[in-house]
Amino acid sequence: MTSRSTSGMAVAALVCGILGLLIPFVGLLLALLGIIFGGVGMAQTSRDPYLGGKGMAIAGLVCGILGLIGWISVFAVLGWAFWQVGTTVPYWY
Repeated sequence: MTSRSTSGMAVAALVCGILGLLIPFVGLLLALLGIIFGGVGMAQTSRDPYLGGKGMAIAGLVCGILGLIGWISVFAVLGWAFWQVGTTVPYWY
């Protein structure tokens, strides 16, 4: 019986994807890495029948995509709020 090893890219995708959801500001970079590592991990596990971790790669990819969407939304709302504050006329003028 041969043992299956887990893809390192799949593990990295899962870790980066989860941390991308949780860590402020650096999470955007981690989410991008989670997406990249998830794609590579899925390709590795599809090619090699003795390599496991496809579920972790998929979970990392999904978490990375959700993190990316979330952080882009946060930055968009912050940008809109700063733009609104910068374009208003103070009440004392």
